[in-house]
Amino acid sequence: MNGSAWVSLYRSLVRHKLYATLNIGGLALGIAVFCVLALYVRFETSFETWLPHHDEIYLVQTELHLPGSPLNGAYPGTMAGMLEQMRQDFPGVVGTRIRGGTDGGTILRDGEAIRADVAQVDPTFLDIFALPIVQGRGGDALSDPTAALVSRRQAQRLFGDGDPIGQTLTIAVDAPERYHVVGVFDDLPANSDMKLSVVIPIPRTPPPAQWTWYRWGTADVGTYLRFADTADDWAFAAKLPAFVRRRAKQDLGPTPDKVIALSLLPITRMHLEPPGAESGGRRLTVVALGIVGVLTLLIAVVNYVNLATARAGLRAREVAMRKVLGADRATLVRQFLGEAMVTVAIAAFAGLVLAELSLPLLNAAGGLTLAFPYALVVPVLIVLVLVIGVLAGLYPALLLSRFPAAAVLAAAHSPGGGRAGNRLREALVIVQFGMAIAFIIGTAVVSVQVAHLRQADLGFRRDGLLVVPSLADKRIFADRARPVLAAFRQLPGVVAVGEGGTGAGGDGETNVDIIAMPADAGPGVTVMAQNVGPGFFRTYSPTLLAGRFFDDAHRSDDASDWTRWPQGRNIVLNRAAVAALGFRSPADAVGRTVDGAMPRTIVGVIDTLRFFTPRIADQATYYQYNRDGVAKPVAAIRFTGDPAAMLDRVRATWRRLIPDVPFVAQTAEDRLAEFYRADEQAMRLFAIGGGLAVAIACIGLWGLAAFNTARRTREIGIRKTLGASSGDIVRLLFGQFLRPVLIANVIAWPLAYLAMRAWLAGFADRIALSLLYFVGAGLLALAIAVLTVLAQAIRASRAAPAWALRHD
Repeated sequence: MNGSAWVSLYRSLVRHKLYATLNIGGLALGIAVFCVLALYVRFETSFETWLPHHDEIYLVQTELHLPGSPLNGAYPGTMAGMLEQMRQDFPGVVGTRIRGGTDGGTILRDGEAIRADVAQVDPTFLDIFALPIVQGRGGDALSDPTAALVSRRQAQRLFGDGDPIGQTLTIAVDAPERYHVVGVFDDLPANSDMKLSVVIPIPRTPPPAQWTWYRWGTADVGTYLRFADTADDWAFAAKLPAFVRRRAKQDLGPTPDKVIALSLLPITRMHLEPPGAESGGRRLTVVALGIVGVLTLLIAVVNYVNLATARAGLRAREVAMRKVLGADRATLVRQFLGEAMVTVAIAAFAGLVLAELSLPLLNAAGGLTLAFPYALVVPVLIVLVLVIGVLAGLYPALLLSRFPAAAVLAAAHSPGGGRAGNRLREALVIVQFGMAIAFIIGTAVVSVQVAHLRQADLGFRRDGLLVVPSLADKRIFADRARPVLAAFRQLPGVVAVGEGGTGAGGDGETNVDIIAMPADAGPGVTVMAQNVGPGFFRTYSPTLLAGRFFDDAHRSDDASDWTRWPQGRNIVLNRAAVAALGFRSPADAVGRTVDGAMPRTIVGVIDTLRFFTPRIADQATYYQYNRDGVAKPVAAIRFTGDPAAMLDRVRATWRRLIPDVPFVAQTAEDRLAEFYRADEQAMRLFAIGGGLAVAIACIGLWGLAAFNTARRTREIGIRKTLGASSGDIVRLLFGQFLRPVLIANVIAWPLAYLAMRAWLAGFADRIALSLLYFVGAGLLALAIAVLTVLAQAIRASRAAPAWALRHD
């Protein structure tokens, strides 16, 4: 661009300040939303890529395929002895195990137990996961069974400014053992699901009471393999079915591959495709937010192009004068493209400033720690400036540069592209509002679904309930657990204390069982089996649909003595189990005996207790009673009064009775909140992006309405002179802009329906995709369009005809 072109651009922006603000501001908003959401998507898709050779590392998953089992699916672990058997059958396989991790152990210091992310690993761990060692040594350090590696933050916490190398730690995983620190590794980055602050060698022989070490079907440790060549992982995966058939017969019968399988999952996909119930939901959320960012930018670009092409027609006389003064068409095209790119560059800079200013708010809303990598952002913005500049400048450049100078100077008004230009602008408005309506629908559905999950009936009261999973610690046996539970019952404000194999939030152990119906020759029905102790049903207070709860007056209620099981024991079913076992109603199930080999009599039916993520369906479950308590109980305390005060009293009791085991407790509300956190985070980001997309569309519609109203001022004056009323003028202007908004619904509804149906499919408990969301979004978009155009339409309709006829 030459000097005169810069002057022309400056005059254009200064002369039409409102137009410049709307055009540049709308594009800046779109670029800001795109940058922020692109940063979020980049973060979510970068997990574990910080590891050297991350593309060569795979997690071995255990897949269960039990007929009708509620626990079918992939699990992120294997039995503890899996790697040993693989090394025997496949010499040369490179792998390691991780046992523990998040809150995986305890550090004992000065008589106090400190919960820590302790992981037990093989000596080959650093060959697979090359942690950055910042002090001491790595390499084969873990070959020493008493060696320990600690993170930089953990070393600071334990030893302050002193030298951690050579220091001694007492660490308890199965039992307290003494270790010496040989190295310090850098804290793992935020884009990692590995939670490690202390790394120690895995036991060379199974720890006492670990009967599952070589038990196929368990998933106690993470087993990781590394393949230097992509072809090697495919070849290894092809050998796994035969490996399962050969090795798992002793535990799973002659055809173990029919009920269990092993598969390989690249670690770079673990974050977005986690094995288990959350699989698919996280990836879909990230994809949806990425689409929000792209579509918001697209709306802003369409808005910018629309306003740029509309306003360019007003410069037709300027172009004609330049032609008269000797400018050729190529010069004019370069000028318009240059002006467009400079304007877009201003918008890009403003958008980057907005994104940087909004990033702290985004981090707070999403619980993130994102920061802009300018080495990557700046090149992307340069590309955006070039692409958007060409899109915005090419059409007006080619359109205006072809007008004959004499015809333009002789015309009563500046050309604006004629009918083709009007159709283009209307099509762009349709695209804008189509995407905006889809955003409104999506935001509404996501918000209602999250609210539904928060308010759904879980079968128990969430308020006034404290869950203590630390009682299930492997170092706490029944003789230590019973006095603690008795002490909890004596605390002021405690209404009831119960214990169960699992608790609200999903902690504890889950077992499966197969119940054979007497009249059914099939393999039976797979159900979950939950052990409960005294006070469990009183604490959770589930709705009793038929029969009774357990009590100590009925001897057969107590399942503690497993030697009596052939004579029969009593169980309580949930509603889902009644349907799974084929009973007509809860009342029909009570008193019935199932499974002749190990007879179980149904004494009660309760409504379903939903302790787990809402992404999985209600599971058929039976409960059996242990009068002396559950082996590894998750305690639940029903209380009245202030939750914080109750938590303090329970913590003080714990520290008095079991000071060597870390105390972990939360209210049920806080524990269940973890299930909803990711979806609530996505809802907030979706709402922010969608709201800004709608705002940008409104900016474009307002600017276009102002431009078209100004161009039709003389027409309006003539119509009023010929007798048209103010209402006629308002209807005329409304019709021009409401028609594309109505057409936009035809585009938006199918797209939003397909997207929201796919997203809702990730939830077992989901809302219905009602027509009201679509009609409501369409009416809201229509109302927004009416309010956007209304002021200008009324002002134009009230203008005096004489003024309108003189308007230029």
